[in-house]
Amino acid sequence: MIKLDILAFAAHPDDVELSCSGTLVTHLKKGYTAGVIDLTRGELGTRGSAELRKEEAAKATEIMGLTIRENLGFRDGFFTHDEAHLMEIIRIIRKYKPTLVLANAETDRHIDHGRAADLVHDACFLAGLRKIETEDNGIAQEAWRPKQVYHYIQDRITKPNIIVDISDSYDEKMASIAAYGSQFYDPNSKEPITPISTKEFIEAIKGRCLEFGKEIGVTYGEGFTVRRNIGTKNLLEQL
Repeated sequence: MIKLDILAFAAHPDDVELSCSGTLVTHLKKGYTAGVIDLTRGELGTRGSAELRKEEAAKATEIMGLTIRENLGFRDGFFTHDEAHLMEIIRIIRKYKPTLVLANAETDRHIDHGRAADLVHDACFLAGLRKIETEDNGIAQEAWRPKQVYHYIQDRITKPNIIVDISDSYDEKMASIAAYGSQFYDPNSKEPITPISTKEFIEAIKGRCLEFGKEIGVTYGEGFTVRRNIGTKNLLEQL
């Protein structure tokens, strides 16, 4: 069984690519393992289809070089914060035993993002309670709690608690975003225009990476928020 260093959860395929793909690629280049769990197939998206999004996600996965990627098939727009959904995420957390978890923005324009953030955050806590019993392929799972949950920043500008230098992985980040040709800027597309399909949206993503990078004295960065304080044993390890 694969144990992951970092496991990123996303309400929709492309959430990770837009918000934290540079962080995943940066750590993969350092020899760590990293994977993505998409909660839904993005079937309510105005452009494209769930089937096309699946193909695009596979292409983006290859570009990023992810260790694993799965889709839980929750209902786009209608998944809820209940026991059934929590238990499925608990099972995934115990399956891959991630040291760190990345999750959707705590509050955002899309209603699925904040709900997914709460769902994953709470599942990470519950996964550490041994009296909650789960199985994977008929085998009982051990309790496991990640050390920290980091929430990536999405549509709404949020002051980050920590910024990751992605300067060496920026090209892969933008390539993984471009893999979703149905969703983002394509001057030849006949699909309806959406808030994320404009040229300006992609420019805004680039600008945010530059802004976060400037904050820590590098070229490009990705920001995250946390609900629990970050600790270190060595202040000299910080940028």
